Amino acid sequence: MSNIPEDVRGTSTDTVVRAVVPSAEAPPRPKERKPRETRLRALDGLRLIAALMVAAYHYGGRDGDVTRAWGSSPKHQFPTLHSFFAYGCMGVQIFFVISGFVICMSGWGRPLRSFFASRASRLLPAYWAAVVIVTAVFALPFVAYKTVSPSDALVNLTMLQQPLGVDRVLGVCWTLWAEVRFYALFALCIVLPGANRQRVILFCAGWTLAAAIAQGVNEPLLNMVLMPEYAPYFIGGVGLYLVHRNRRDAHAWGIVGVSWLIGQHYAVQRLWHAPNPEFFSNRSSFGIILVVTLGYVAVAAIALGWLHWANWRWLTVAGALTYPFYLVHEHLGWVVIKAYHQTLHLPSYGTFPATVATMLLLAWVLNQYVEKRLAPKLRTALSKPRP
Repeated sequence: MSNIPEDVRGTSTDTVVRAVVPSAEAPPRPKERKPRETRLRALDGLRLIAALMVAAYHYGGRDGDVTRAWGSSPKHQFPTLHSFFAYGCMGVQIFFVISGFVICMSGWGRPLRSFFASRASRLLPAYWAAVVIVTAVFALPFVAYKTVSPSDALVNLTMLQQPLGVDRVLGVCWTLWAEVRFYALFALCIVLPGANRQRVILFCAGWTLAAAIAQGVNEPLLNMVLMPEYAPYFIGGVGLYLVHRNRRDAHAWGIVGVSWLIGQHYAVQRLWHAPNPEFFSNRSSFGIILVVTLGYVAVAAIALGWLHWANWRWLTVAGALTYPFYLVHEHLGWVVIKAYHQTLHLPSYGTFPATVATMLLLAWVLNQYVEKRLAPKLRTALSKPRP
């Protein structure tokens, strides 16, 4: 007993053992680690930049209904900036690259029911509210813009107005139709069988080849399903998510490279025209390629972790406002521009930021009182398994 410390003499053998040797039954508890932050806030910021690009295009980068709001062509309102605003429409291509990245990230390891519930609850509440609000505002007698018929407005609630040939309530909803088709392809080919690297690579390669064939044969059904004009951007985003998982993945980089090559081709083909003084503006092929490239580079920088420093909380708020802002900014923006510029006589360079701020405020209202209240309920309802 001479080797036993004095402070434990006289106790039982078990007590002595527990005092001298750590118990196997009760090991020391490891220090709990704080959950790793997984949200890529820089991606939220990029979403808002893309949405503001589109808004700049709708407010000052083209003629059309917005001319009535300004009282003259935006070309006269913004003699210099209108030519730069004309490139804003390419925010849509950036949106599609972001969407490919985000959908692959959110769909990885998620069952089909959960994936469907997540997408539906994300898109539908704000969309329904935007359709109702725009329809109601355009029906007011002092708003000089054409409203759709009650029947067409109801069809718009399904998001299927384009293939059904129904008048659109929201001008931007054509991009949602492209998104829905991408979700369907990704769900059937990746989410349903289960996501893994090999399956995602085959999906990207197969879609790229099939879209090229569809373009070559010019078959309407194949074009509608495979979307040759927009597929490269979604595929590029998916490839960049694979890069996010493994920056040394040569196949992923190959997917990104091929999608960029094809994507810039379609962008130039659709948006470039020979210089003509009678046209509103002229987008150069160099400028178009540059914007597409910058979109890919920005998402790649986020995928590689180069923008982890951009981790401010306000970017999460910006990301939350982007979708409702995108939905309401165009048509309601015309009404607001007319009120500020022609009624309150604000100068054009004051009306522009004031209109953007007003639409962001409305987007905040939709996010707080529509999305945050309805989205969780819709997600829960769609996620419940059937009895």
